[in-house]
Parts: sequence; C-alpha cells; structure tokens
Amino acid sequence: MSSTMRGLPAVHRLLAEPAVAAYGALLGGGALTRAAREVLDGERARIRDEGGEPSPFAELIGRLLTRLAEEESAGLVAAVNAAGVLVHTNLGRAPLADEAVVEISRIAAGYSNLEFDLRAGVRGSRYERVNALLCEVSGAEDALVVNNNAAAVLLVLDTFAKGREVVVARSQLVEIGGGFRIPDVLRKSGCTLVEVGATNKTYVADYQRALTTESALLLRCHTSNYRIDGFTHEVSARELAELGHRAGVPVVEDLGSGTLVDLARYGLQGEPTVQETVAAGVDLVTFSGDKLLGGPQAGVIVGRKPLVARLRANPLLRALRVDKLTLAALAATLRIYVQPEALERIPIYRMLARGVEELEAMLNGIRLRLEGRVDAELRIVSTSAYVGGGSLPTATLPSRALAVRPRHGDAETLARRLREHRPAVVGRIEGSEVLLDARALRDEDLQTLHDALASTLAGA
Repeated sequence: MSSTMRGLPAVHRLLAEPAVAAYGALLGGGALTRAAREVLDGERARIRDEGGEPSPFAELIGRLLTRLAEEESAGLVAAVNAAGVLVHTNLGRAPLADEAVVEISRIAAGYSNLEFDLRAGVRGSRYERVNALLCEVSGAEDALVVNNNAAAVLLVLDTFAKGREVVVARSQLVEIGGGFRIPDVLRKSGCTLVEVGATNKTYVADYQRALTTESALLLRCHTSNYRIDGFTHEVSARELAELGHRAGVPVVEDLGSGTLVDLARYGLQGEPTVQETVAAGVDLVTFSGDKLLGGPQAGVIVGRKPLVARLRANPLLRALRVDKLTLAALAATLRIYVQPEALERIPIYRMLARGVEELEAMLNGIRLRLEGRVDAELRIVSTSAYVGGGSLPTATLPSRALAVRPRHGDAETLARRLREHRPAVVGRIEGSEVLLDARALRDEDLQTLHDALASTLAGA
C-alpha cells in the first residue's frame, strides 16, 4: 500500500499545470494548494478503501480543475444574460450605464467629499449628494437614499408607525423576493397591521372606517409582481391621498420598481411612474434604484420635506446608509434622466427600445459564423421576453432567440457547459433546445456568446 501511495504526484506537480496555475490570480495560491491537497487526500482514501493503482495524472488534474471551477463560481462571475428577462434578480438586476461605471471608478480610486462641505470646510451630509437630482426628476420636495427598498419601507415604518396601526388593503399584502411578506415586515417593525377591503375589491370607505386615533399611516403597496383581474376595484393613489390629508394621516406608497419613465412608449402598460404618484399627493414614495430606474442597488424615498426630515433624524438611518460608490453611480444615472434625449444610454431602456429586426440581425451574425463549424443545429426563433425584477408580471416583449439543438448530448448538458464558460452564458431550456434570447444582450456580449458556443460545440 505504501509503495502505491508513493505513486501519487506531489502537490507542486499538480500546481505546475498551466490550467491549474491560471486559477491563481482568481482564487489565490493558498486556495490552489488547499484544493490540490484535498484531491490527493481523496485519492488516498479511495486507494485505502478500494485498492488498486493511483488514478492517471490527467484524471487527477481533471478533478482538481472541477473543484477550482466550483470555487470560482462561488464568487462573483461575469455573465451574459440570454435568459430573456431584462431585470434579472438572480443575475444582478439592471446593468449600469457607462456613465455610472466611470463615476464609480473615479470616486473609488481616491478620496471624495462624501461627508465634507468643501465650501464651509466642515462635516457635511452624504444624503445631500443626490437630493437635488432626485427632487428634479420626481417632482418631490425632498429625498433620501438607503441601501435597498426594503430598508426604505422599514425606515418609514419605524419612524412613523412603531407601536401604532398601519392600514393596508388586503389585495396589497404582497410577498416580495426571498419570501418576505408585508405583514411580516410590519410585525418586525413593531406596527399593528389593519387589513381593509376584500381580496378583489377595496373602497375609500373601507379605509375611512378603519381610521382610529392609533392610525399612523395609510400604506399602499404597488402589486408589481402579480395582477388581480376580473371583478375588482382599487382605491387610487389620489383618492387615498385625499382621505389621508382630510384625516391628518400620512399616506405612503411602496412602488417597488419605481420607474421614472412612462413605459407606454415601449409598448408596456400599467406601471405608475414616481412622478405620477408624487403628483397624486402621496406623502412619501419608496422605490428601488436597481430595477427600472437602472441604477445601483438602493432604496429611494421621496416626498414631503417635513416627513423626510423626520426620517433623517431616525438613528436607524446609520445602519441603512449607502456608501460613496452607490451615491456616485446613482447620481450619474439620475443625470441621464434630466436629459430626456439621452435616456437610452441607460442599458435597460436601450434593451426595451430595440426592434425585433435588430435582435434578429444580432443573432444571425452569430449563427452564420458558427453554422457548419459546431456540432449543433442552429435556428432563429420568435419568443417573448419579460421585464422582470417584480415588474409588469403579465407583460411580454416580442423577442428573438438563437435556438441551439446539440447533435450529441442534450440541452441540459449544453446549458450547464455554457454556464461554466467564462464569462458565463445563461440561457433557458425549451424541449431539446437551449434558447439564447437577444433582448437583454449588450453589444459586447455578442462575441462572448459566439466564443462560448464555438468552444462548447466544437467538432461538427
């Protein structure tokens, strides 16, 4: 047995293989050494249990490369979104505009006036860095930014309704990503939920009857990830705001995705804009920065100045604050909105604006370069894409996809191998084909998509 064990290669021999050494820059030398030792330990255990000779060197290298690839995938890896969902939560939601990426790099490279008043030479407020822009694009009196929209809702509830009642329509008791539900958020915030109306119908009178001296807020939750159709009635933002003003109870609306653009121009209906909600008289509006706004992960609160001032005074704000990179990216994104003709510099809107002819041409270029050179059937198919990110659940966009049917192996194996490519390529499986949807592709993704297919399907 000991002589058999001596036939195993040394750790340094495994690490010297070029394919293994290439992982050093990604994972670090310590991780490579640890993984090599684990592979050798596993081989020793196999020999002790089963006997026989050591596995061939190439097989050991293969096991080590598989282990290293798994470790690399556990970190952040660049990906091509060919899944047909534009704001893909699992793939990082909306990509940033070039201006935002440049601004992040500029601010990250050195110091900044994050909390320093350059004119007065004293401490300043980080929250002032984007307030003027948020007020300009939303029409609100004041604004505040925290680390995500859930934090924005939490801050509002903690500030105004802790130990008191919050009135919400039954039809709006939504569950958001990760299994978090509005009733649970209210309970964790120390508030008492008061449900009004029926699942399909709610009237102003339902809210009015629920108001007591303990009522702290009227909360409206935009049902951005589902629709109730048929025999329905809903109280509008304006109607609820008018009731709140008469009763002296602030009205808050959680818009979720929070678009600043009328999506009807892209053939999409039913998503209220932040500006419309503010104009309807809602006192505080919360929404995400990284969905339809097209910026970094952030939670934005806009509304009446006295109420935002109370939010700023809440000590909880320190635990929810954003860093300089988020502020830099958000400001750069908002500056695009003040130039309406420049809107499609924001990737999400460039993707929405593309016609199917352009999408088909993008994919045809790849198909023609690969046809006859890869072991698969390739065709362009009509398909439907989705906005995603909890927005417009029933709305689809016409799109085109490259359908790839491998001649050997199956669609599951091909999809996995595409995900293992670097950058990763994420499509979807329909029957015996992998569909690579063009709607969310960036121009720079086209070469990556070609290279990934060429390497995974070589040998026609």
